[in-house]
Amino acid sequence: MGQAGCKGLSQALFDYKTEKYVIAKNKKVGLLYRLLQVSILTYLVVWVFLVKKGYQDTDTSLQSSIVTKVKGVTFTNTTELGERLWDVADYVIPPQGENVFFVITNLIVTPNQRQETCAESESIPDAWCYTDSDCPPGEPVVAGNGVKTGRCLRVGNMQRGTCEIFAWCPVESKSRPVKPLLGKAEDFTVYIKNFIRFPKFNFSKTNVLDTKDKAFLKSCQFGPKNPYCPIFRLGSMVSWTGSDFQEIAQQGGVIGIQIEWDCDLDKAPSECNPHYSFSRLDNTLSGNSISSGYNFRFARYYRDGAGVEFRTLMKAYGIRFDVMVNGKAGKFSIIPTIINIGSGVALMGAGAFFCDLVLIYLIKKSHFYRDKKYEEVRILQVLPGLAESSQQGGIPEAEEAEHPEAQPRGSSQKGNSCRYQQHLEPTRSSHLGNGKVHMEQLQNLRTAEA
Repeated sequence: MGQAGCKGLSQALFDYKTEKYVIAKNKKVGLLYRLLQVSILTYLVVWVFLVKKGYQDTDTSLQSSIVTKVKGVTFTNTTELGERLWDVADYVIPPQGENVFFVITNLIVTPNQRQETCAESESIPDAWCYTDSDCPPGEPVVAGNGVKTGRCLRVGNMQRGTCEIFAWCPVESKSRPVKPLLGKAEDFTVYIKNFIRFPKFNFSKTNVLDTKDKAFLKSCQFGPKNPYCPIFRLGSMVSWTGSDFQEIAQQGGVIGIQIEWDCDLDKAPSECNPHYSFSRLDNTLSGNSISSGYNFRFARYYRDGAGVEFRTLMKAYGIRFDVMVNGKAGKFSIIPTIINIGSGVALMGAGAFFCDLVLIYLIKKSHFYRDKKYEEVRILQVLPGLAESSQQGGIPEAEEAEHPEAQPRGSSQKGNSCRYQQHLEPTRSSHLGNGKVHMEQLQNLRTAEA
């Protein structure tokens, strides 16, 4: 049994199996199969290769650098500041120019502040008091301007007063101006220079026209005719977001500038162009809520003739600009091409599998097609010594013939070849138990051989 098993295994290694194809003359299933093929082919060609460019290798690790420069001057005349000319060094923060910059458009100015004692602002709830015990000395005022001194200061005969504090006095008390101080800032311009690089393909580019004309950037402005002149008017950028410049200049806001690079490196480098989009990033849905707008405080410090320090406190409202750069580059590569083609072929196979399910399970004559597709054939071979071994108590198992060609009854082969009979069982016939040959069948076979 061991040698026979090894021999059978060695012979099975050289067997070749092939599929049996059944052509079903069914128009509905055939039409469904063709529609699936056309749909998969259309998806593969149009969406995968033309739209998504599945034949390309991509690089999304964009390396980017931003340089910004704001230009423009304006003149103001106010009680706190008097006559003043504002240039870029006065209203742009930070001055060095990065991917985030802030332009001042409105101010609350509190001049000549010195470190001394004064009453806290009445708008601070933690500073309200009725007696001196409500103002423990040394305790900082929550959300206030200084440290309590232990005294409660009242105005006239009022019962409620405010705590005295040690702070930069006088404290800020004015409200935001209704009209923006730098309302003419909408005519200022900003120069946004962007350098990019895709390291995978070693490709670099900038959004500025490559020219030696020094007067180009002094006379051009961004537009459909000048896509490589990145000089933008502040008022235009705000209007492209759907906002009003004077409204946002009064209480401040945040504008996002998106630069998108989508480069097809199978084409010329001149086809890789930047695309700009602008959006309002701060909260604009809640109207005049406390979360709308953008502001912060800063101070400028001085010393008087006696060497005592004092300062001018400024609460600045303005527009913050965030420059964000994204992009990807693609170039032909054989690896993603083969992968996507293989995926399409696999989808074709899935379509055939779906049609098989419809054919053999879902249509009316499914049992007929199922019987034709799955045909069960069993071939039994009986040797002359089979009867003798069966009488001795051992019934050998049937072996499958290597060449299942049926022989006519009573025919013989030349030489010492064994004579054999083939017994075919149809699909729905009863099977022999475990491939064993019954005694009655062996007697019939012996009679046939005689």
